[in-house]
Amino acid sequence: MSSSLPIRFQEHVQLQALGINPTSIGFTTLTMESDKFICVREKVGEQNQVVIIDMNDPSNLTRRPITADSAIMNPVAKVIALKAGRQLQIFNIELKAKIKAHNMNEEVVFWKWVSLTVIGLVTDRSVYHWSMEGDSGPVKVFDRHTNLSGAQIINYRVSPDEKWMLVVGISAVDSRVVGNMQLYSREKGVSQALEGHAAAFAELKMDPAVAVTNKLFTFAVRGPAGAKLHIVEIDHKDGTPIFQKKAVDVYFPPEAGADFPVAMQVSKKYDVIFMVTKFGFIHLYDLDSGACIFMNRISGDTIFVTTELEVTGGIIGVNRKGQVLSVSVDEDNIIPYILRTLNNAELAYRLASRNNLPGADQLVVTRFEQLLNIGNFPEAAKVAATSPKGILRTPQTIERFKLVPVAPGQMSPILQYFGILLEKGELNKFESLELAKPVLQQGRKQLLEKWLKEDKLECSEELGDIVKQVDATLALSVYLRANVPNKVVACFGETGQYSKIILYAKKVGYQPDYVTLLQFILRVDPEKGSEFASLLVSDESGPLVPLEQIVDVFAGLNMVQQATSFLLDALKENRPEHGGLQTRLLEMNLLHAPQVADAILGNNMFSHYDRAYIAGLCEKAGLYQRALEHYTDIYDIKRAIVNTHLLTPDWTIAFFGRLSVDQSLECLKEMLTNNMRQNLQIVVQVATKYSEQLGASNLINLFESQKTNEGLYYYLGAIVNLSQDPEVHFKYIQAATRTGQMKEVERICRDSTFYDAERVKTFLKEAKLQDQLPLIIVCDRFNFVHDLVLYLYQNSLYQYIEVYVQKVNPARTPEVIGGLLDVDCDETVIKNLLTSVRGAVPVDLLVEETEKRNRLKLILPWLEMRIKEGAVETPLFNALAKIYIDTNNNAEYFLKENKFYDPLVVGKYCEKRDPYLAFICYQRGQCDRELIDITNENSMFKHQARYLVTRRDADLWNFVLNPDNAYRRSVIDQVVGTALPETQDPEDVSITVKAFMAAELPNELIELLEKLVLEGTTFADNRNLQNLLILTAIKADRTRVMDYITRLENYDAPDIANIAVGSDLFEEAFYIYKKYEQHVNGISVLIANIGDLDRAYEFAERVDVSEVWSKLAKAQLDTLRFKEAVDSYIKAADPSNYAEVIQTAHTTDKYEDLIRYLHMAKKTVRQPVVETELVFAFAKTNRIADLEEFISSPNIAEISVVGEKCFDEKLYEAAKLLFSSISNWARLASTLIYLGEHQAAVDCARKANATKVWKEVNAACIANGEFRLAQICALNLIIHAEELEVIVKLYEARGFFDELIQLVESGLGLERAHMGMFTELAIAYSKYRPDRLMEHLRLFWQRINIPKVIRACETAHLWSELVFLYTHYDEFDNAALSIMAHPANAWDHVAFKDVIVKVSNLEIYFKALRFYLEHQPLLMNDLLVVLTPRVDHTRVVQMFQKTNHLPLVKPYLINVQQANNHAVNHAFNDLLIEEEDYKSLRDSIDNFDNFDAIALAQRLEKHELMEFRRIAAHLYKRNKRWRQSINLSKKDKVFKDAMEAAAESRDPELAEELLKYFIEIERKDCFAACLYNCYEMLRPDVVLEFAWRYRLNDFAMPYLIQTLREYTTKVRLPC
Repeated sequence: MSSSLPIRFQEHVQLQALGINPTSIGFTTLTMESDKFICVREKVGEQNQVVIIDMNDPSNLTRRPITADSAIMNPVAKVIALKAGRQLQIFNIELKAKIKAHNMNEEVVFWKWVSLTVIGLVTDRSVYHWSMEGDSGPVKVFDRHTNLSGAQIINYRVSPDEKWMLVVGISAVDSRVVGNMQLYSREKGVSQALEGHAAAFAELKMDPAVAVTNKLFTFAVRGPAGAKLHIVEIDHKDGTPIFQKKAVDVYFPPEAGADFPVAMQVSKKYDVIFMVTKFGFIHLYDLDSGACIFMNRISGDTIFVTTELEVTGGIIGVNRKGQVLSVSVDEDNIIPYILRTLNNAELAYRLASRNNLPGADQLVVTRFEQLLNIGNFPEAAKVAATSPKGILRTPQTIERFKLVPVAPGQMSPILQYFGILLEKGELNKFESLELAKPVLQQGRKQLLEKWLKEDKLECSEELGDIVKQVDATLALSVYLRANVPNKVVACFGETGQYSKIILYAKKVGYQPDYVTLLQFILRVDPEKGSEFASLLVSDESGPLVPLEQIVDVFAGLNMVQQATSFLLDALKENRPEHGGLQTRLLEMNLLHAPQVADAILGNNMFSHYDRAYIAGLCEKAGLYQRALEHYTDIYDIKRAIVNTHLLTPDWTIAFFGRLSVDQSLECLKEMLTNNMRQNLQIVVQVATKYSEQLGASNLINLFESQKTNEGLYYYLGAIVNLSQDPEVHFKYIQAATRTGQMKEVERICRDSTFYDAERVKTFLKEAKLQDQLPLIIVCDRFNFVHDLVLYLYQNSLYQYIEVYVQKVNPARTPEVIGGLLDVDCDETVIKNLLTSVRGAVPVDLLVEETEKRNRLKLILPWLEMRIKEGAVETPLFNALAKIYIDTNNNAEYFLKENKFYDPLVVGKYCEKRDPYLAFICYQRGQCDRELIDITNENSMFKHQARYLVTRRDADLWNFVLNPDNAYRRSVIDQVVGTALPETQDPEDVSITVKAFMAAELPNELIELLEKLVLEGTTFADNRNLQNLLILTAIKADRTRVMDYITRLENYDAPDIANIAVGSDLFEEAFYIYKKYEQHVNGISVLIANIGDLDRAYEFAERVDVSEVWSKLAKAQLDTLRFKEAVDSYIKAADPSNYAEVIQTAHTTDKYEDLIRYLHMAKKTVRQPVVETELVFAFAKTNRIADLEEFISSPNIAEISVVGEKCFDEKLYEAAKLLFSSISNWARLASTLIYLGEHQAAVDCARKANATKVWKEVNAACIANGEFRLAQICALNLIIHAEELEVIVKLYEARGFFDELIQLVESGLGLERAHMGMFTELAIAYSKYRPDRLMEHLRLFWQRINIPKVIRACETAHLWSELVFLYTHYDEFDNAALSIMAHPANAWDHVAFKDVIVKVSNLEIYFKALRFYLEHQPLLMNDLLVVLTPRVDHTRVVQMFQKTNHLPLVKPYLINVQQANNHAVNHAFNDLLIEEEDYKSLRDSIDNFDNFDAIALAQRLEKHELMEFRRIAAHLYKRNKRWRQSINLSKKDKVFKDAMEAAAESRDPELAEELLKYFIEIERKDCFAACLYNCYEMLRPDVVLEFAWRYRLNDFAMPYLIQTLREYTTKVRLPC
C-alpha cells in the first residue's frame, strides 16, 4: 500500500505454501487464539492430523496424529485443548503430558480460551468456564438467551476484569445474515439481548493527564436500515469522567450490499477499533470519538478468524485462501493522514496526545501558546505535560511556568505541571531537578523517596548531588539509577556497604582504586576490611588486586591475625604460584603464633611453600612433629626422632610410613640404641605396622642384633597370624620357646600351616623339652608318626606313645601299630595298646598296616570284640571276610548272609582264590562289570545269562550284546535256551526283548519271539510280542510279514498298517485295512501308494461310502480328471473342497462342470465365494440371462469382485451389468469407456466423483476427441493441486494447447480455484499466448507461484513480464539485473528507480550506474538522488574519475558533500579548481574538512589566480602552518590575511617578525593595524623600541596607551 496511508498491511505467511490442505482452511477446522499459534485440523491420506503453526517459526510445522472435532492452542504456551464429541482434554505438548480431561453432559458448540488458563465453553443451553488448573470440572457461568436460539455461535468474549461476558451468534433470516448477541453481567447476574455481528470490550483513559480509565463496550450491527457502530460505557465508577454514548454510521460500498461485520478488535496501544467485514474490508475508528479514521479492502476472500497482534497493537487474521494478514497503525503516518485527508485537527490532537504519536507537533505548540496567551495556565500545563514525544517538556517550558504570576490562594502553574507529569508517568532530567530542589528545601524527603520507588523521576548525577546534602543513602539510590560509578562507590564506602562495591564495579565496568579503599576500610573497621580483601581476591574473573599488595597492606598495619585469616581463605586452592605467600604466612605465624602455624600445618592446606626453611623454623619453635614432617635428610630426621617423649605414638608410627626402608631401619636402630627400655614398645608397634614394607627378615635381624628375644617375640606374635613366611613362624616358635611361652608354641605348632615341619621337628627334638606335646603335634600333623614312635620308643618315653594314641589322635593308631611292629615290639604290648585305645581307630588302615606285614590274625580278637560291641563298619567285616576266606571258615555262608562287607573289595580278594565266591560277592553287590569279567574268564555263561535276565539293566545288556564282545554268542545261546524260558516274569521278557532290539539283532530277536509266541508259551497271545514280531519281520525279513499278519490275530492293525505303508509294503497294508474294514485308509493306500485310480474306483463302487467317494474325488481332481471328480463329489454330496474345485476349474477352463458342482454346493454351503464363482462362471459361459436372473434374486455373492474380474477378463457386458447392480459408478464409468459410451461414462464419473475416475474418463475423451466431455472431467481434476500438473502434461503431450488454456481459464471461476491453476495458466500463456500473459499477471500476481512462472518467462524470453514478477516477488536484485540485461524491452526510468532502491546486493548499484552511464547519462543524477543513502560515495567518485565523467555528477557531489567524505570532498574541490570557482571552493573547505589540506594548499599556492593562493594561505593557517601562511600572504601582499594568521598563531616571534616586515616595506598603516591585531602577542618593550628607532611613535601611540592602561589597572591599590 502507499506509504501515506495510516495503516501498515502485511502478509505474514501463506498456509497453502506451508503444505496446508486448502480444504482444511475454514472456520470449523482452523483456530487462532492469539498471534502466537495457528491450529489446523486436516486429513493426510487416511490419517487425521492436527497441525500447529508457530508464528515465530512458521516454516517448522508441528504435526500430531490426532483425531478430534476441534482443537485450540493456548494463547501463550504450547498447551492444546481437544474436543471429540463430548470428551474434552487438555495436553501439554512440550511435556507430552495430559493436564486435564472432562466428559460434558451437553454438546459444546463453540469454545475459546478466554484467558491464559481458562477456556470458555458454549453449549446449546449454557455457558461454562473450565480452568486448566486444579482438578475441578467446567463451572456454569450463565444460561444462553433465547435470542440465540438456532444461531451459529461465532465468538465468545470476556472483559479483562472477567465481570462481563458476551456471546455472538449469526443466523440467516430473509436472505440476510442477522447477528444476535447476549451481554451478561456477572456481578448483577442479568443478561441483555442485543442485535449485532461483532463486538469487543475496551478500556479508555479519557484524560491523558489522569490515570483513571473507563470501561467500554463497542459493537457493530448491520440491519435493513443501515449499519451502526455503538460505543457505550459499562461499570461506570463515581469520580471518573462520564463517557458519552456514541453511535456512528458504518459505511459499506454499494457493491458490498450483503457485507456485514465479522470481527472486531480494540487496540490497547492506540485506542483504535479495528473492524473486519465478511467481504474483506477493514474499518478503523477512534474509540474516544467514534470517528472513522480509515476504510479499505484488504482481502478478496473472507477473513474468518482474527485476534490481536500484540507486538504492534493491531489485528491479525486468516482468510479462506490461507493468507495470514495483519493490519496495524502506522505511527508515522496516521496523524498526518488525519490532518491532511480527514482534515480533523481535534481528532489528530487528541489521538497524538493520548498515544504519544508524532505528526502533531505544530498543532500542540500552537495550542500551548494560545492557552498561555489567554492565561489558561492549568490547561497549558496539561498540554505541555501530555505533549507527544515530550516536545514541550523542556527547560524553557519550565522557566516559562516559573515566570507566570500566581494569584493568591491558587496553585502555581509549575506545580500543576509537575502534578500532571507525576500522575502521567516519569519526569525527565530537568523536571526532576526542578522538582527536587523545593521538595528538599521544605524537608519533605519522603516524597522524593516515594517518587523514586514509583520511578517517577529521572535520576542524574546532579540530582544525586542535591540529595546527598540531605541523605547519603537516598543519594546512593539516585547515583545507582543514574549510573555514576565514582559517586556510587564513594557512597557505598561512606555508608559501610563495602561488600557491594565490587559487585557494583564489576556490573558497570568501573575500576576503583581498591588498594586505597582497602587501607581506608582496614583503619576504620579491620573486620570489614578483611572481608573486603577476601572479596577482592575471590572474584570469579580473577583477583582484582594482586595478593602481594593486599598482604603488604596487612603487614604495613601489623595485622598478623587479619592477614592470616585473609591468606587462609585466599590460598585455599593451594596453587603453585602462591608458594611465596604460603611461606610468608607460615613464617609470620611461626615467629608470632606457633600454635596457629601448627594448626595450619596440621590441616595440610598448603604444599608449595619452602619446606626446608619452614622445617628449621618449626624445630626452633619446638614443633618437632612438624619439623619431622618437613625434613628429608636422614641425619635431620635421626636427630629429631630421638625426642619421642615429645611426639605422640600414633603420629610417630604413621611417620615411619613416609620413610624409605633403609631410613626406617636406621631410625628404629637409633631408637633401640639410645633407649631400648623406653622405645621397645613403639619400635615393636612400628615394626608390626610396616612389617610388609620393611621386610620380616630385616626386622628379625634388627631384634636379634640387639639381642632382645622379648622384642622379637612381641613383634612376631603380632604378625605371625597374618604371615605366610616359614621363617617368621619358625623364629616365633624359637622366641616363644626361649621365653617360656609353651602355650604359644603348642598353638603355632597346632594351627600354623606355613612353618618348615622338618626344621621345627629337629629344633624340638634338640630342645629336649620336658613336655613332648609340641613335638607330638608337629609329627602328627606332618606324618612324622614313624619318626615320632622311633624317637619316643628309643628314649623310653612309652607314656607319650599311649598319650598320643589315647588322647591326641586315636586315628593314628594304625601307623603307631605299624611302627611298633617294625621295631619288633612285643605282641602283648601291641595288643594291650590296641585294646586301650578308646577312640575311633580306622579299621581299613589298621587292616592295611597289619596285612602288609602278614600279621592280620594279630587283630582278630580286637575285631571280634568290636563286633560284639555292635560295630558295623564295612572295613571291619571286610577284614573278617578275608580272615574267614584264608582260614576256609564257612566263607560261602558268610558272603551270602552278611550285609556289611564291601562286595567289590572282598570279591577282588576272592578272584584268585575262588571265582565262585567272587561271583557271589559281585552278584550280591551288583558289581556288573566285575561279574561279567569273572564269568567270561571262567566260562560261567549260564550264571551270567540268569544274572542278566534278572538284573534288567539296559546299559548292562548293551555292554554284553556289543559286537566287540567275544563271548556274545555264548551268552545269547544261554539266554534263549536257558534263562528266558525259565522266567515267568513278563518284565524280564520285556527288558530282554528291548535289549535285543537296542542291539539291532533282528534275526536273533525273531528267533526269540517265535519261541515265545509261536511255540505255545504263556506269552503266545501277548499283543506287544505279536506287534514286535511283525515289526521285526518288516524290518529284517519282509517275506515273513504276510504270513505273520495272516496267522496272528491279536496285533494292533492300524499301527501295523501305517508302519507297513512307511516300509513300502502297500499290499500288506491294504490287506490289513480291508481285513479290518477300514475303507477310507484302504482307498488312501490304493490312491496315494499303489496309484491305481481304476482299482480305487472299483473299490469305491463296492463299498459305496461317501468318505471313500470324497477321497476318490480329491485324487481325480489332483490328476485334472475334472468331470470325473465333479461326478464323484456329487455322489459323495461333499461341497467341502469347493475352493480347490473352483481353482481347478479356472485352470482347466471347465466352467460348465463347475456350474453343476456349484449348484450342488450352494444347497449346503452358504459362502460368498461359492455364489461369487457361480456368477463368474455364468459370465465366462456367456449365460447373461442366467447371470441377470441370479443377481436379481437374493444372494450373497461379492458382485464387485466378480465385476472386477469380468473387467479384467474384458467381459465388459457382464461387468456393465454387475457394476450397475451395485451402483459402482467408478468402475461402471471405466467399463463404459471400453464400450465407447463416453457420455454415459461422464455421467457415471460425476456420480462417483473420484479423482481416479475423472482422470480415466478425461484421458479417454481426449483420446477420442471429445473435448467438451474432457473439459467437464478436467474441471473436476484441476481443483486438486496435485492433479493439475498431470492434466497439463496430458494436454501438452497431445498438442491441444488452446483446449488447455480454455480449460484452465474456465477453472479460474471455480470456488476451489487455487494457486496452481493461476500458475499453470500463466505458464501456458508464456508458451502459447505471450500477448495475454502481462494482463494475467497484473490481475492475479498474488495468486500465482511466482518462482515457477519466473522460470517459464526466462525460457520464453518475456523480459518485461519477468521484471514484473521479480518486482512483486521482492527479488529486486534479479529485477534490476534483468532490466539492465534487456533494456530494450524491460527498462523504464521510474520503474527502475523504484526497483534499484530495494536491491540488497550493493554491487548492483554500481552496475546500474555503469548502465546509465552507457545508456542514459542525462538521467544519471536523477538515479543518484535515490541511491545516495545506499551507495559507497568513495567508490562512486572513483568510478566516475576513472571514466573522466566527474562533471556529469556535480549535483550528486554537492548533495552528498554533507557526509564530509574524503573522496567526495577531494573530487568536488578538484572540480571547483578546474572551474575556477574560488568562492564555492572556499565554502567547501570551510564546511567540510575531510580532505588532505596540506596537499591542496601546496597545489593552490602555485595557482595563477590570487584568490586560490589566498585559499592556500587559509589552509596553511587552519593547519597551524603559520609561517607558510604568512609568507604566502606577504608574497601576494594580502597583509590582512597575514595579520590574522599571526594573531591566531599566538606566537610572539611571528608577530614581531611581521611587524618588522611592515617597517621594512614602510607600510606604516599596516604597522599600526598589526599592533591592533596582534596586541596580546607583542611585547611592549619591542614595540617601543621599533617606534623609537623608526620614528613610528604616532602609529604606536594607541598601542602604548592601551598597554599603560592595563598595567596601571593591575597595580592600582584599593581605596
